[in-house]
Amino acid sequence: MSELKIGLVGTGMIGRTHIERINQKLQGGKVIACADYNLDFAKSVADKFGIQACASGEEMIRSDAIDAVIVTTADPFHEQYVMAAIKAGKYVFCEKPLAPEADACKRIVEAEIAGGKQLVQVGFMRRYDPGYRQLKAHIDSGKFGLPLALHCVHRNYDAPGWKTPMSVENSMIHEIDVLRWLLGENYATVEVRFPKTTRHAEDGVRDPQIMYLTTVSGVRIDVESFVNCRYGYDVRCEVVCEEGCLNLPEPANAMIRTNDSRVTPICHDWSKRFPEAYNVEFQEWINAVKEGRVDGPTAWDGYLGQVTASAVSKARDTQTVVEIKYDAMPDFYKR
Repeated sequence: MSELKIGLVGTGMIGRTHIERINQKLQGGKVIACADYNLDFAKSVADKFGIQACASGEEMIRSDAIDAVIVTTADPFHEQYVMAAIKAGKYVFCEKPLAPEADACKRIVEAEIAGGKQLVQVGFMRRYDPGYRQLKAHIDSGKFGLPLALHCVHRNYDAPGWKTPMSVENSMIHEIDVLRWLLGENYATVEVRFPKTTRHAEDGVRDPQIMYLTTVSGVRIDVESFVNCRYGYDVRCEVVCEEGCLNLPEPANAMIRTNDSRVTPICHDWSKRFPEAYNVEFQEWINAVKEGRVDGPTAWDGYLGQVTASAVSKARDTQTVVEIKYDAMPDFYKR
């Protein structure tokens, strides 16, 4: 096809940025329609971008005018629209998480397998960040020996309305996926510990949190989630190998000399840190869908992410080491 015609469900901030990205920056695809539970708001978004507003997500997905679907609704509605896309036999990109619960992810996996074709991609966009891709290439080369340990940081300037469980479900879920992808193996155990809580956390919120994962082969990983760090948006990853250490590159921000100081700014939020990752992610998705395949994180990756997140949440709530148990990967998802 010359141009992939896309329908988007969920016109919140991330949905609107994806419409702008695809229609104004990328090639080979165009969002031609949108839907939202708030039809009046969907109409205002449609007017802004010169696209069609649909009365319901399911109606839009069923339309013969739509080739593929993007789901950017609130998390509890992901399953509903992903299932509708599978039923319609259409490729669907779903922002993370695939669904809030592992059981819901499993239902999506089973529906996709029953349909006989991979259609679902999950929006784990860090796999598309140039820095993480450099780390992956270095690890896979074997030049530095086997990875032994990873030290990671995920910090946000602030997080109004944040709740303690969200550090796993909305923050460390990124590390859960991208680190499994980097190492090419599943996790075996997890525990979560609480350092001293910052005074900037809202009442009852535990912040920061530290997640300790151990992979099947014994690689030890620590991830600090600090969502009220008060200095910026800071993501770090150091891979300690047998014969070298690999560090995630910092964003390329210019050094500023001012007021008797040399200052290199860091990003304030995720939208400034990862725009290129989103651009690459959606361009590669468009290209793959036009050729009839799924190249990125699959529904199975979405399922594994939520199984892990459930175990992490249990470890946090019980303050114990929790074993992580996965079903065997179906042949359907083996590449």
